[in-house]
Amino acid sequence: MDYMLLADKLFPHIHKTPEDILAQYPARQLPEGAKVTRMGPSPTGFMHLGNLYGALVDERLAHQSGGVFYLRIEDTDKKREVEGGVQTIIDAFSAFGLPFDEGATLDGERGDYGPYRQSQRAEIYQTFVKSLVQRGLAYPCFATEEELAAMRQQQEAAKENFGYYGKYAVWRDRPMEDIEAELAKGTPYVVRFRSEGSIEHKVKHEDLVKGKMEVTENDQDVVILKSDGIPTYHFAHVVDDHLMGTTVVVRGEEWLATLPVHLQLFRAMGWKAPKYAHTAQLMKIDEQTGSKRKLSKRKDPELALTFYNQQGYPAPSVLEYLMTLLNSNFEEWRRANPDKPMNDFPFSTKKMSGSGALFDIDKLGDVSKNVISRMTAEQVYDAVAAWSAHNDPDFHALFTREPDKSRAFLAIGRGGKKPRKDLALWSDVKPYMDFLFDELFQPDYTLPEHVSKDDAKAILTEFKAQFDPNDTPDGFFEKMKALAAQHGFAAETKAYKQNPDQYKGHVGDVSMVVRIAVAGRQNAPDMQSVMHIMGAEQVKARLEQCIAALG
Repeated sequence: MDYMLLADKLFPHIHKTPEDILAQYPARQLPEGAKVTRMGPSPTGFMHLGNLYGALVDERLAHQSGGVFYLRIEDTDKKREVEGGVQTIIDAFSAFGLPFDEGATLDGERGDYGPYRQSQRAEIYQTFVKSLVQRGLAYPCFATEEELAAMRQQQEAAKENFGYYGKYAVWRDRPMEDIEAELAKGTPYVVRFRSEGSIEHKVKHEDLVKGKMEVTENDQDVVILKSDGIPTYHFAHVVDDHLMGTTVVVRGEEWLATLPVHLQLFRAMGWKAPKYAHTAQLMKIDEQTGSKRKLSKRKDPELALTFYNQQGYPAPSVLEYLMTLLNSNFEEWRRANPDKPMNDFPFSTKKMSGSGALFDIDKLGDVSKNVISRMTAEQVYDAVAAWSAHNDPDFHALFTREPDKSRAFLAIGRGGKKPRKDLALWSDVKPYMDFLFDELFQPDYTLPEHVSKDDAKAILTEFKAQFDPNDTPDGFFEKMKALAAQHGFAAETKAYKQNPDQYKGHVGDVSMVVRIAVAGRQNAPDMQSVMHIMGAEQVKARLEQCIAALG
């Protein structure tokens, strides 16, 4: 076989050589040990938690080492691509604040190693495929879908491995005359890699997550160039990762089955393969069976990245929770460093689990409460204002009507060693502070069991007469103690516990009456701080409303 002639017949339009292409992609000049990672999603219109899970590993490995994290759009499968898919990808990562150093952008690209969209790199791939044909390492295959289906049936009947290999690789060694005849007829064809592997052989490999392993050598003549001249993922990522200087490929463990193909292609190209980090699948406990299963697009709304913004999870909370799944020592580090930014944590692939990571939405909520509790009132206000503008416009109008009032409320109990942890979601803010707004006020005037309606009305009437919005919390409580003693309640809780028969109740019951009247509920932040924010007019109106309701 004249392989040079075959290559020219298949690629008459390709005049560049691999050396020409390689010259356009010089080695990156980076510090020693710096890692280059990439996120390579397909524009299918759906970004899921697994994408973010892997991207967080990519970003930490790159930026922790002084390296580069880039975005490559892997749009070689036009059948699955949807309109607006690239924007979905970029918007998703932007929402979580993952900073790409280079790669595809909405209006083009940024960086010196592009194009960063695989659909724009056809000539590059074809140049390297042509070189493989010239070396006898690739060949055209004109097998039809029907022929391939018949081959599969034959393999199934004979209980043999499925695939295009050995005696089933019928176009592997066909003479030039047969190839030329099909080319003359315009028969569609793919280009396959000529594998010299054998399933009798094992290949040693060390994965950054899975550790040392042996994988069965690939014996399949896989398709590397489809009939439309666009490569398969197998070949495209090998070429791109080499040219773009990728040092670590992070991907899900479902790709382990194709690892032998990729290692074989790198060897055939004469290139050093990057390190691979195959991450464990995200699992959850099935509510019906109680057993573990993969997160499902059909069953689990939390798999979609859009879910988190819609529900109001802060992006830092989601990232911090994912870090607890990625590194087993993160929670211990966080307890020791409660105020440090997450990026100070020394992330390591050695601390990643090789088995399934268990996703727990309740644990995410707990992590989120801690994350929000460390934010300033200004940060919370800005985030809630932005979230509610898109997700709850009616509340947004009330929340932003008097910004200083909302900020002051959010500041109650914030800061210090034991900050309040009332909020897990931005959507929690509305039920947390809705009583501040008369438009949303729906009081529950259920009194403490020790307090009669007559006592409650008397307490509220006297409190209204002496209310001062500028009291300190201590000053407010002194008034509560005085009111308690005046109406037969213990001024000290301790005194009531020692002699419960001598009192109607205790000072806590009295202050609860005021809380119920002003907030319309039993659970609310420090009342004197709340009443100072509300102002005398609104507080007295609330007291009067409760007195009237008690009859």
